[in-house]
Amino acid sequence: MNYLDFSEKELVARAIGSDQMAYRALYQIHEPAVRGRVSGYFQWKADVDDVVTESFQKAFSALGSFDTSRELRPWLLTIATRTALDHLSSIQREDEKKEGILHKASSEGGDSAQLTDFTPEEEIINDELHQRLMGYIDELPSLYKDVMIKYMIEELEYEEIARELELELNTVRTRIRRGKQHLAKMMLRGEIE
Repeated sequence: MNYLDFSEKELVARAIGSDQMAYRALYQIHEPAVRGRVSGYFQWKADVDDVVTESFQKAFSALGSFDTSRELRPWLLTIATRTALDHLSSIQREDEKKEGILHKASSEGGDSAQLTDFTPEEEIINDELHQRLMGYIDELPSLYKDVMIKYMIEELEYEEIARELELELNTVRTRIRRGKQHLAKMMLRGEIE
């Protein structure tokens, strides 16, 4: 049975009835449009991947409340847009926090130059922050350490990490998310001490 031969309404009805193949078919049909909608918001493919996955998770978990007399794509794209905006806000908050840490490090070094100028002093500060980050990554539990090295240092995509470490893609996503949480706690602890 080829699920891609079904109409969208049939696929939605089957998915609401917990048919996993119908979910997969809906994902295959609509993933390019959802990816196209959110990709303009982000610089990194990993962020796009996260938002696409989260958008489909939200949509599929709310599929039972979807008005089946309407088309699915506009509803999915609305969810994707909102998810992208939420993700952007989260990134901006993280960036502001990092800028605050960099600014604090710069102030403690007695340098009042703007960080965007990349003066020799700022290069030293950035190098120190990089070394500190490497130390934090080294302290991570082994469960997260390998994944975070590949993600943050080698800058590999989620799929490449999954392939190299022979892990499921969702496992990689979960470990990266938890690894980031561990790093944030360690960095905060380091700033307080």
